[in-house]
Amino acid sequence: MNDTDRTDLLQGTLDLLVLKTLATLGPQHGFGIARRIEQVSGGSVLLNQGTIYPALVRLEEQGWIGSEWGVSDNNRRARFYSLTAAGRKQLKEEVANWQRVTALVDAVLAAES
Repeated sequence: MNDTDRTDLLQGTLDLLVLKTLATLGPQHGFGIARRIEQVSGGSVLLNQGTIYPALVRLEEQGWIGSEWGVSDNNRRARFYSLTAAGRKQLKEEVANWQRVTALVDAVLAAES
C-alpha cells in the first residue's frame, strides 16, 4: 500500500474510532487501540504515538475514558484505557452525528446538476 492509499482522518473522527474500539474490545492500551484501528481499516489509517496519545489524554480529560496501569501481553507496564458511562453516552451521540453528516454528504454527491 502506498501513501496515496492511506486515509487522512477528518477532525474529530479519531475520537469516534477510539470510543468505538474501546466499546467493542474493552480495556486496551494505546498501542493496542492504534493497531486495532489500523487493522479494521485495512491499513488505510496509520496512527503513531504523536496521534493516538494526545487523543487519549483529551478523551480522558473529557471524562469519556478512564485509565489504570496494568501489564501488557509482552509483560510490560502499560496504561489501559476503558470507556466510562459518559463515554458510552458520547459514543451514541458521535455515531448519530456521523450518520447525519455522511447522509448529508451522500445526498449532495448524489444530486444531479
